[in-house]
Amino acid sequence: MNKNHFRITAVEAMPPYALRLTFADDKTFAVDLAEWIKTSQALGALKDSELFAKARIGFAGASVEWIEDELDLAADNLRNLAVEQAGGIGHERIWNWLHETGLNVTQAAAALGISRRMLMYYRDGEKPIPRHIWLACLGWEATKPKDLDSLPHRIPSPGEYAVLHR
Repeated sequence: MNKNHFRITAVEAMPPYALRLTFADDKTFAVDLAEWIKTSQALGALKDSELFAKARIGFAGASVEWIEDELDLAADNLRNLAVEQAGGIGHERIWNWLHETGLNVTQAAAALGISRRMLMYYRDGEKPIPRHIWLACLGWEATKPKDLDSLPHRIPSPGEYAVLHR
């Protein structure tokens, strides 16, 4: 499977702690790393503006690096953050939702009423996650059955929901 959407082809550091990233699918994003740098001990060295300005493409475009083999950020995580900051829904939400619900891809696709392949596109960041799909994920969590083999076929009434969640 081609994962060009996670391969960085250009990076530009922008003060104070932002990057302009271009990916191999020709999408360009600005990503603000200020909060990550402020709250992550591992990224503390990037508070040095001279070091931050040295951002460059890592091996095979799979990361942005500042110090080779020591200080870098993965392209997929950067793209996810950029999508979220731009108001979209990052692919990592689907990964986390699958993990938290314990659903496999087949069960999750059935629960959401979409094909397995489409769910994998969303999970792998190959297609943007539509807002209604993320809302369906949240809705499934609110109505999920205790038995994963019997997915809900309809939304419970408020009374039924109250009984289920006492």
